[in-house]
Amino acid sequence: MSNKPKAVVLVSGGMDSAVVLAMANAQGFDCAALSVQYGQRHVSELDAARRVANGLGAIEHKVVGIDLRSIGGSSLTADIEVPTDDDGHVIGESIPSTYVPARNTLMLSAALGWAEVLGARDIFCGVNAVDYSGYPDCRPEFIAAFEALANVATKAGVEGTRFKIHAPLMTLSKADIAREGVRLGVDFSQTVSCYKADAQGRACGHCDACKLRAEGFAAAGIPDPTHYAI
Repeated sequence: MSNKPKAVVLVSGGMDSAVVLAMANAQGFDCAALSVQYGQRHVSELDAARRVANGLGAIEHKVVGIDLRSIGGSSLTADIEVPTDDDGHVIGESIPSTYVPARNTLMLSAALGWAEVLGARDIFCGVNAVDYSGYPDCRPEFIAAFEALANVATKAGVEGTRFKIHAPLMTLSKADIAREGVRLGVDFSQTVSCYKADAQGRACGHCDACKLRAEGFAAAGIPDPTHYAI
């Protein structure tokens, strides 16, 4: 049995969470990867999450279901058009329709529950407040608030375990993330970031996620390994 501490890592299948999993590995954790099927239209990201978890040596990979499509309110979970580069919007200027109400809160809650069962005190996620679309649950204030919640809302917390929510990409640009991934051996060709990815995981090249990803690789001077549908 390994003597390394365990950590739960949220793995969506995109480039950010892949880098976070590699970083947690490099910090000496045995990583249990958790992905969430929440009703997202781009379900091929879950296939990517499995590839990433296997490729980066997660000790276990679990997919849990949370039906956010029944709530709707987002272009990722309802019949609302995903913003693209031809509709005139500016990334980060306002909260876009791709914001999924309570998604990160629910994902971290699932990770917290599994961490408590596993006896892990560390939870990693890939939220970022630099090159992002303006989501309120990707800010340092949210991570700090959830960490405080974790330590009063669990049996382990009230009995003395101090949970730590790690968001190591919080202040990194997409270029920084790409460079860190290359340094840690992440195969970005196995990841899917696109909000409109097809069943094969091919990217549209026009949504905010595609634009931020492509700009990150370009700024880092790294060839873009994304599989595009066009």
